[in-house]
Amino acid sequence: MATYKSIRYNTPLSNGGSQVLLAETTASSSATISFTSGIDSTYKEYLITFINVHPATDEKALTFNGSTDTGSNYNLTKTTTFFQASHTEGDSTSLAYDTNRDLAQGTGFQQLSTDVGNGNDESVSGYLSLFNPSDTTFVKHFIASTNGYYSGDATANAFVTGYFNTTSDVDAIQFKFVSGNIDAGTFKLYGVL
Repeated sequence: MATYKSIRYNTPLSNGGSQVLLAETTASSSATISFTSGIDSTYKEYLITFINVHPATDEKALTFNGSTDTGSNYNLTKTTTFFQASHTEGDSTSLAYDTNRDLAQGTGFQQLSTDVGNGNDESVSGYLSLFNPSDTTFVKHFIASTNGYYSGDATANAFVTGYFNTTSDVDAIQFKFVSGNIDAGTFKLYGVL
């Protein structure tokens, strides 16, 4: 009879794939951060992580958009939903669906966070997963989650889901704040096996 002790080092814990680092960039007073290569038919899922992204301008949301022309234009039509949980230093909490941050067949940049403060200890971190971006039959789905320290002295965990309403290849992704530069932060692009 197999026991945990006899199988624990010989059995994979999940059927999940591994991540292959394709690109990494560090923001330093950057207007935008873009991945214009590496997103192709090699992988069925691409994961972009962003770590300690800090805005130059106070109370600005981090946003993203996609491109089908290797970054010449970031204006893809998308439908999204946005909700978040927050907890202030004063111990008030909330869980809310935010219709003001949704897009309904909009081409603008999608917000990934609420308004991030620009204090030295304020930033946002999270991930964006893009599924099957090179498929030419279906729309391109994505999910994202962020957590950050915001201008209202609170932590907020935001969740964004949606799809790019295109059957063309999505081959580039760009990040920026609603206004102002990305003062600092690390962005990494992974292919998921």
